[in-house]
Amino acid sequence: MKTTIYHNPRCRKSRETLHLLEEQNIEFEVVKYLEEVPSISKLQKILDLLEMKPIDLIRKNEAIWKENYKGKSLTDEELLEAMHQNPKLIERPIVIHDQKAVIGRPPENILKIIA
Repeated sequence: MKTTIYHNPRCRKSRETLHLLEEQNIEFEVVKYLEEVPSISKLQKILDLLEMKPIDLIRKNEAIWKENYKGKSLTDEELLEAMHQNPKLIERPIVIHDQKAVIGRPPENILKIIA
């Protein structure tokens, strides 16, 4: 079983989730998604695993969102494009394990899919 964490090292919740994965002795791959930006199709696959709509994966407190997108009526495709162009908008951390995914907020959420 492959486990992946979409991680931002500057984010406290992301670091806590990474630490929790280490404590669980789970082998995992780290994707620093700000550097290795997921493609639009990859984002859609992640959303499918999360069972979420694009708007639900967007960090709405980010300045990029407030300045460029807030209050606009955007399609799912436009939201996916916004996340691809501005990966800071992607909620984090995301952990994928055995075709299931959760957002590690709080970090203990990951226990639902790895236990």
